[in-house]
Formats: sequence, C-alpha cells, structure tokens
Amino acid sequence: MRLTRRTLVATGGTALALPFLNRAAHAQGRGRVVVVGGGFGGATAARALASLGHEVTLVERQPTYWTCPFSNTVLAGLNPIESIAFGYDGLSAAGVTVVRGEAQGIDTDASQVRLSDGSLPYDRLILAPGIDLRYDALPGYDEAASEVMPHAWKAGAQTELLRRQLEAMEDGGVVAIAVPENPFRCPPGPYERASLIAHYLKSTKPRSKVLILDAKDAFSKRPLFEEAWAALYPGLVEWVPVSMGGKVVGVDPATLTLMTDFAEHQVAVANVIPPQRAGGIADASGVADATGWCPVSPETFESALVPGIHVIGDACLAGAMPKSAFSANAQALVAAQAIDMLLRGETPGAPKLINTCYSLAAPDYAFTVAGVYQPVEGALAEVESAGGTSPVGAPPDVRATEADYARAWYATITGSVFG
Repeated sequence: MRLTRRTLVATGGTALALPFLNRAAHAQGRGRVVVVGGGFGGATAARALASLGHEVTLVERQPTYWTCPFSNTVLAGLNPIESIAFGYDGLSAAGVTVVRGEAQGIDTDASQVRLSDGSLPYDRLILAPGIDLRYDALPGYDEAASEVMPHAWKAGAQTELLRRQLEAMEDGGVVAIAVPENPFRCPPGPYERASLIAHYLKSTKPRSKVLILDAKDAFSKRPLFEEAWAALYPGLVEWVPVSMGGKVVGVDPATLTLMTDFAEHQVAVANVIPPQRAGGIADASGVADATGWCPVSPETFESALVPGIHVIGDACLAGAMPKSAFSANAQALVAAQAIDMLLRGETPGAPKLINTCYSLAAPDYAFTVAGVYQPVEGALAEVESAGGTSPVGAPPDVRATEADYARAWYATITGSVFG
C-alpha cells in the first residue's frame, strides 16, 4: 500500500495496522485482558480487543480524557476547553468494561491488577499509563509550583490555568516556555505552543513576546518552525538553545524567575515543562528500567522485563518512534493484534507502524512530519525514504491545506477511539 497523507487522514493513522480487526475471534481464543490507562493508546487497544471478542476491562481513574493534541489551540483561544474533552461511553457501548479507579499495583505471580477495592485477573495486561512529571528534576519546581508556573503538559485544568494567565498578562509581557531534554511527550509540542501563543499575542498584545528556553540544540521540524516564525511573527518568538545558555537549571515561582547557567529571566508568564518518565504504575510493576521508561519488544510491545505485560504509548521505549498520540494509536493496534495471536497460540509477525505529527503555527498554517517504523535488531527503526517532512518554502495554500488535514486527523482519531 502506498502511504499518503490522504490515506493517513482517512484512517486516523492506522492504515498499516487495521486489517487484523476484520477477523472474528474464535471461542477458544477468547481471553481476559486488562488495560490500565484510557488515553489514545489504552482506549484504542481496549476497543480493538473487544472487537475481536475478548473480555476487556479498562481501568481509568478520570471520567474525562483531555487530549494533549489540540490543547495548544485552547491556549491560543482558537477552541474552547470542551473541544478536547472525551468520555468513555463509546467504549462501554463497544463492549469494554470501564472501571473507574486507579491501579495500585500488579501481582504478576497471580496475574492480577490490584485496585483499592479489589483486584482484576488477566491473561494479558496492557499498561498505557502515559507520563509522570519529574518534579524533582528541576530545583525550585514541584507540584505546588505548577500552580504558579503551569506545565500544561497534562491537558485539562493546567491548560485552563495557563490560558487564564495569558489572558491576564499585560501587553508587553514575556511568556517563557522551558523545554526539557529528550525524551519527552510530543517533541514538537513546545514549538507549536510557542507559535500559537504568538498568534494570540500578535492580535491582542503585540508588544509581548515568547521566549523559548531550550535544553537542546535541535528540535523536530526546526526549519519549518523557524520559517513560520519569520513569516508570521517577526520579533515575537525567540529561541535560545542549550549552547547559547537556554537550559533552565532552576526556577523561583515567587518571582516568576527562570535561571539558566548564564542568566536569570523574570517573566510575566512561565510555562515550565519538566523532564518526564513513564506513569507511576510502570515503575511499581517493574516494567520501567533505570531511564524511567519501559523497554519493550518491537514486535508485540511486551515488556522486556516482565512477561505477560505489554506497554504502549508515551511510557514505552519505542526506538526511533516518537512519543505522540498517533504513535500510541498505532502501537495499540499492533499490541492488540499480537495479544490476540498469542492467546490463540500463534506467533505474531514483524509489524510496520506509522506516525504522522501535524503542527499548527497558525489557524491556517501547518506542516507535517511522517515516518514508518519496523523492528530492526530488537528496536523500532525508521524505514528509510518512507516518511519525511513538509517542504520548506511551500506557498500559503499548501500550509492551509495541511491545517485542514490536521483538523481532519484529530476529528477522525478521536471519533474512532472515543466515539
């Protein structure tokens, strides 16, 4: 199959993983699968396995899932917060048992997930816990500080908080975004955020600016972002890489000050994105290694540390495949296919997975990076010449079309996962 952007939009990014879902489950292959975490990865896997006839229970502590994709449009005032909120009635209607609660631990010997009020037995377990923020990794920053210097890297209340701060800021203020080292959720996300905040400032507070303090010297789609900043927001966005003293090494919430190795920046609004690791249940169940992330088999996403547990989405170490909603969706379908086959005593084959990441620099200006990945020597590697980025120097109508693609992708994936 030829991979095109139109194909990706039409399928919600799962074009290479969908065919297995059309195969009916045999009675003797029916298994009990517990999925912990109801984001793009967990919800996709739960729906897929239920469609194959398995007994699926999804454990999720929140009644509403707030998507990180398109949360930056909320910050810019382009969409209301309700536009990124999704519930789980659609999954219940699809045959998934949704349990509102939090996994306290995993008893691997008994194959049970421990909850506060009981336990759930499983034949196979999928962990999709997303990320935890490493508050201890940045001096001066903790959970209390995030109420003053919001991270907004878990969407919902933090998104609303940062939006209120932007609205309250006087014209002429500086909005600082502190970006951590890799790996972290959604590598292009901070730069899309800077772009859309700049869009808001340009129209409402034109004497203000966005300052990006970065712990890296390079980032995803850098030439495309820099082209957009020069064309759309000249003088409004400043990027300071680590080699120029951009790494934030400490913060003072009381004075809204960010410290780097060479300077102190007192700002009007501070968006501090701290380093991250796999969600807490990953560490508690033994599937996270010393990096804080979870090594997995690239064929099945089964944990390399604990048999019978599969880890998908932002929490896993997926080689060259980035941490994104698109990736989580694709990994979930591969893991579901693998579990279906393993429960039948079959051997899963080597998959190909795709990821496409759309970035909005303005409501009518977007660009894309896409990649195809396959197992190579125990890790997912990018297939050469199978992906790529939008061209630099494209005319405005191309950028506007890409923005339409981005909105179509979001509507398609949220509808197919949560609808």
